[in-house]
Amino acid sequence: MKKAVFQIQGMSCAVCAQNIEKGVGKMPGVSQASVNFAGEKLFVEHDPAVTDTAAIEATVKKLGYEAREIDGVQNVTLDIGGMTCAACASRVEKAIGRLPGVESVNVNLATEKATVRYRPQEVRLSDIRASVEKAGYQALSPQAGNAVEDNRARKRREIAAMKTKLILAALFSVPLLYLAMAPMVGLPIPAALSLSSYPLRYALVELFLTLPVIAVGYRFYTVGFRSLFQLSPNMDSLIAVGTTASVAYSVYNVFRIAAGDMHAVHSLYFESAGVIITLILLGKTLETISKGRTGEAVQKLMNLAPKTATVLHQNREREIPIDEVELGDIVVVRPGSKIPVDGTVTDGHTAVDESMLTGESLPVEKQAGDTVYAATLNTNGAIRFRAEKVGSDTALAQIIRLVEEAQGAKAPIAKLADVVSGYFVPVVMAIALLAGVAWYFGSGGDTAFALTIFVSVLVIACPCALGLATPTAIMVATGKGAEHGILFKSGEALEIAHTVKVVVFDKTGTLTEGKPTVTDILPENGYTAEDLLQLVASVEKPSEHPLGQAIVTYAARKNLPLLKAENFLTNAGLGVQATVGGRWIIAGNQKMMQAHSVTLANGQVQADRLALEGKTPMFVAVDGQAAGIVAVADVVKANSRAAVDSLRAMGIDVVMMTGDNRRTAEAIAAQIGIDRVLSEVLPGEKAGQVKKLQAEGRRVAMVGDGINDAPALAQADVGIAIGSGTDVAMESADIVLMRSDPLDVPTAVELSRKTIRNIRQNLFWAFGYNTVGIPIAAGLLRLFGGPLLNPMIAAAAMSLSSVSVVTNALRLKRFKPETGSAKRVKRV
Repeated sequence: MKKAVFQIQGMSCAVCAQNIEKGVGKMPGVSQASVNFAGEKLFVEHDPAVTDTAAIEATVKKLGYEAREIDGVQNVTLDIGGMTCAACASRVEKAIGRLPGVESVNVNLATEKATVRYRPQEVRLSDIRASVEKAGYQALSPQAGNAVEDNRARKRREIAAMKTKLILAALFSVPLLYLAMAPMVGLPIPAALSLSSYPLRYALVELFLTLPVIAVGYRFYTVGFRSLFQLSPNMDSLIAVGTTASVAYSVYNVFRIAAGDMHAVHSLYFESAGVIITLILLGKTLETISKGRTGEAVQKLMNLAPKTATVLHQNREREIPIDEVELGDIVVVRPGSKIPVDGTVTDGHTAVDESMLTGESLPVEKQAGDTVYAATLNTNGAIRFRAEKVGSDTALAQIIRLVEEAQGAKAPIAKLADVVSGYFVPVVMAIALLAGVAWYFGSGGDTAFALTIFVSVLVIACPCALGLATPTAIMVATGKGAEHGILFKSGEALEIAHTVKVVVFDKTGTLTEGKPTVTDILPENGYTAEDLLQLVASVEKPSEHPLGQAIVTYAARKNLPLLKAENFLTNAGLGVQATVGGRWIIAGNQKMMQAHSVTLANGQVQADRLALEGKTPMFVAVDGQAAGIVAVADVVKANSRAAVDSLRAMGIDVVMMTGDNRRTAEAIAAQIGIDRVLSEVLPGEKAGQVKKLQAEGRRVAMVGDGINDAPALAQADVGIAIGSGTDVAMESADIVLMRSDPLDVPTAVELSRKTIRNIRQNLFWAFGYNTVGIPIAAGLLRLFGGPLLNPMIAAAAMSLSSVSVVTNALRLKRFKPETGSAKRVKRV
């Protein structure tokens, strides 16, 4: 099965999204189709051997919308040199167009540019340039772009076009409204349009002022009636039917006036149609602008990447577009420049600011062998690195992909709105028709009154608010999470996280650093701490044991010179021994000391105390005499205690799971403040332990980093992987913490809770607005002697309802972690 993403144009409400989902979902070979109305994207999982992307685009077009595949497609603009006429442009187009993988090419003779849409999996940019040169022209200064940037430009053009339409509609609808209302409120109008003297002229001017407004809003009619005839009416159908009824009834009355019926002049409703369309255009313009802001977080991530890179080519530095960087290229990055792609440092030393990816404010030291990531900032040194991940494979691209997929996924909470939206428009049309007919007979045959009711019900109903309630909030929240280094891989994960009642932490690498380090040096018998450390580090240097290497690393940080170790021997499970500077050094556990008849004296008491603290004591003896103890431990992360405290404050129980023995596990748990410990758990038992916790009837989140955590992450209701973990763990998880900071766990839960609260507010408003607004429009207040709702006011209310939902979702952009924010400790 293949996953494809399409950009959709022409949707006006949630019903449109449902129509596309149903139409594409019924196609053979399609296993799943999901439309993000707010993001205007269609996500399809299909078998390309049965149904290809062209067939999907055709199906969407048949439904009345436009679809364009954006996943895996890139655009590039080349400056073309040497063209002199239109025939040259045509020749370049044919040369490029013949290449496999090129979807479209457009050569503009006036600007001397070629815009090419191609699939990089099938054709390389260098091939495109070569085809131009082979045709006898020059391909110069390629300006890289991609489908998403192309979409940004399209969005800007769309907003500009909507603003133009709105202005044009307002230019005609404002005088139309004045002309219609002036006689009612005693305002002056031109004598040539006097209602009493020239009623036909008055009516015709209103008609001619209405026609341009209808022309500007033509899409409401083309899409609305097409959907209606396909038995899938949407919001456009409501507007089209309502305004058409007003205009048709008004045109009928124009003929009555022409026939001499002067009473018909009071039954003109041209202004209702004109103002309704203008107000709907206003609402749609504001909605589109607001929806554009919901995806700003992803756009910020995209803007992080530099546009060019400096690579070594034949021992000369050459600046090329980032699209042309290939695997294995040696890239040069100077101080103050951004790193263009992912790779491994081959030469140089620097500090890199990775805050744009991880949120960690302190620069990270980089030298030969270290990994660098695209979009991070090189601060103070020049480096060279080998490109190992480019294009869509970089860490930045993967983050953007995860965020966009999460924004495209539907949360379970959206299902109710989807079900309601599916029946909403037909029900509203039925209510409008029934209410209009009922009031026609109830008012003694008053057609104008019945028409007002009919139009008001149609235009006040707002399926858009229902369709936008969930996806807009999810788009903002997932983007905001990415800004804080928290990647939600689906809308479902974002929703379920707020229900978590138990968080299980794997100990090693999650609550602890995952790397043993020296914690205590306790010399005796006249040795100093420095002497003891130098001796034990010297004897451990040939060792490959992690604890021994931790001691060697610690001594190096202290700038202690190591002595040569001779006659090195290792005793598996016990320790090591060697001759250092003519002295016989033994380093190991208690059994090692006993095997060599070393008397520990007070050392055993110290060792017991260290073990209770979760540390591993290593005894050291020189020439058969105890010299002291060096303790090594996997130290607790700085923010682990704050994370546990924050989760408890949120009413969440915290459990630590580890393979360590009970005494060591409980010692570490005591430091962090965890009461419940699952110790001596084998890797294959972790998922079972999570299942037992779930059997208690509570939602469980599992936080881990290793390959052996993957089954438990998959078993948990919410799997959370830390960014420094393995690819397998991150693939199994629902949420990825880029900073590897345990304090981001309560932040993720807090963001989830605030997002769900926001969605519920949106749904309450959307359901509440329609539940209250439709009966009022149907004349409920009139039954009790109240006022009748004017269709123009109904249209304004409908426009503002969807705008209000999007605006409420945008409040999530102000999210700042409250849990543990004051306790967060920056890494040094």
